[in-house]
Amino acid sequence: QVQLVESGGGEVQAGGSLRLSCTASGSFYSINDMRWYRQAPGLQRELVAAITSRDSPYYIDSVQGRFTISRDNSKNTVYLQMNSLKPEDTAVYYCNVNVSPNYYSDVDYWGQGTQVTVSS
Repeated sequence: QVQLVESGGGEVQAGGSLRLSCTASGSFYSINDMRWYRQAPGLQRELVAAITSRDSPYYIDSVQGRFTISRDNSKNTVYLQMNSLKPEDTAVYYCNVNVSPNYYSDVDYWGQGTQVTVSS
């Protein structure tokens, strides 16, 4: 079993910055892709950014150039640096980690979510 613990959410004014962290713990063979999703009230959860095990990042268009995803494999941690925040970035942010418990399979795990609120 794998546990994900998120931190770093909060409330900032538009133009401000926040850094989210998500640390995986437990027993596993490897950590594969690590992702950040968000869900605003009344909307579906959407993928915001992802990073592969080889450090290849992906961003949705609306955060490209403002958000940076990174990972520290020695700490089993993924980060999301969010700059130039906008009110439309307000949402609960969830980390999602794909883990291989053994060589033959993989499982997705979700963090508990952290609230990000951007005021205008």
